[in-house]
Amino acid sequence: MKDVILKNRLQAAASFVRRGSAIADVGTDHAWLPIYLLSRGIASRAVASDINEGPLCRARINIPKNLSKKIELRLTDGLAGIEDFGAQDILICGMGGELIARILQDAPFTKDKNIRLILQPMTKAPYLREFLLSAGFRIIDEALADDDRIYQVICAEYCGESEEYSPVELLLGRHNIAHGGELFTRFVEQNIKIFEGIRAGKASGAADTSYEDEILDGLNTLLQVTK
Repeated sequence: MKDVILKNRLQAAASFVRRGSAIADVGTDHAWLPIYLLSRGIASRAVASDINEGPLCRARINIPKNLSKKIELRLTDGLAGIEDFGAQDILICGMGGELIARILQDAPFTKDKNIRLILQPMTKAPYLREFLLSAGFRIIDEALADDDRIYQVICAEYCGESEEYSPVELLLGRHNIAHGGELFTRFVEQNIKIFEGIRAGKASGAADTSYEDEILDGLNTLLQVTK
């Protein structure tokens, strides 16, 4: 099999996996992440799950023979039935933030200080961050990745204490703000355009724009600092 080359968003997620950990890849699709992580000796073993049989069939074809005993495939919804595997690092990539939150809420075993969550929401990243913080998870790091658009990756671990972020921190990520960089500046600029559009639409209908005003004030302040 040819060497697996991950998309940037999956590469960013893979960078948070701890060496030697047992991983769970939820919504695995082609099983690229487990194959990549095991073939490089980063992960020790993996369970790859999906709610549909089709992706698991593709994964079964892709998994090389030398890794077949180290990657277990399971047909299941989210993390249901995964608890017995003993995953230390759990990756959930390519789903909406609300769905990721629901999967975690339905899997109380993830509230374990030894488990790391590596999450790449396609939408609703602020919702996912707020869920994590209110549920007792601490966001320990984040990353941005540029593929066809800018994606966010959130790395979190359970601490048992809730935390509050500002609206801008929920939108962009406190760690992303701290990291800064050219990609982050572009991310801020994109969000300014988005929220200017939302504010204009609301204003034309005489709706309250106080939330958008607060977000835009924060974004423009960040833009001045990062440029």
